[in-house]
Amino acid sequence: MKKFLALVFVATLLISCLSACAPVTTPSTQGTQPPAESKLIRVGFAQCKADESDWRKANTKSVQEALSKENGFDLILADSNNDAAKLVSDVQGFIDQEVDYIIIAAVNADGWDTVLGNAKKAGIPVILMDRTINASEDLYNCWLGGGFYNEGVKATDWMGKRFAGGKQANIVHLQGQLGASAQVGRTEALEDAIGKNSNWKLLAQQTGEWSTDTAKEIMASWIQQYGDDINCVYAENDNMADGAIQALEEAGKKVGGDDGVAIISFDANRAYLQMTLEGKINCNVECNPLLGPGVAALINKIEGGGTPNKKESVDETAFYYDTITQEVIDARPY
Repeated sequence: MKKFLALVFVATLLISCLSACAPVTTPSTQGTQPPAESKLIRVGFAQCKADESDWRKANTKSVQEALSKENGFDLILADSNNDAAKLVSDVQGFIDQEVDYIIIAAVNADGWDTVLGNAKKAGIPVILMDRTINASEDLYNCWLGGGFYNEGVKATDWMGKRFAGGKQANIVHLQGQLGASAQVGRTEALEDAIGKNSNWKLLAQQTGEWSTDTAKEIMASWIQQYGDDINCVYAENDNMADGAIQALEEAGKKVGGDDGVAIISFDANRAYLQMTLEGKINCNVECNPLLGPGVAALINKIEGGGTPNKKESVDETAFYYDTITQEVIDARPY
């Protein structure tokens, strides 16, 4: 009996050892794990001044909506408040944060070589939006926007019809922020047209900094200086056109229409197209602010291994007081 119990003990011990040494198999979990959350594309947006004007507000909102988290982006907005040095610093900050892409709406056209060189060394694609810059094209991937000089040509073409037959045009010119590509292009178009028309005279030219209030103050001083000689205002954005109109009306001057002081404006925001319909603005040239979807498309193209064109233009038109309709305004997205 003792021998039998000993044999049972040994057999049990051997079975236990074999069980302990045997490999343990578990069901495979490959392919059953939940997919990792998609990585958001980090984009640094260096905006010149997010609330500078009605146009810029619409532009900022367009980018924020197109580059939302729901659309796969992590957007970081830096507002330079139209400080050129701060804007360059903001871009360098994005490089230091190692963002995936950088969007720039430049305050000024100059001063970009060093920081864009740094972005290129870091391998961060750069997309210029709206404003152009004076830098080698190999320092950025793409520019998206309208054609500022061509916008000015649309305006001066209308002026040519208004002051046809040798009729004298006495022009006051409210410029945008000096050095901004929008200001440069629209100013060059006017100056070129003045050079080609001997009956056009530039009475005064000054920056209104894109501001309604600043433009109103400047216009009031010009009215005191030139009085009834002024028969054309070339304002480089809607807000400054509005300021000029306020000053003229407060001085008892007739604006717009067939025989008032001709008012030229740019941007074509909805509220100012309403003023065009009312006849207060004679010619309002569109500058499309809704560039967000285009920027998102460019980023997605690069992400997919594509190469965008160096320049991507958006369609723009001009609106005139004697042809615009309420239906056209109501259909506008901004």
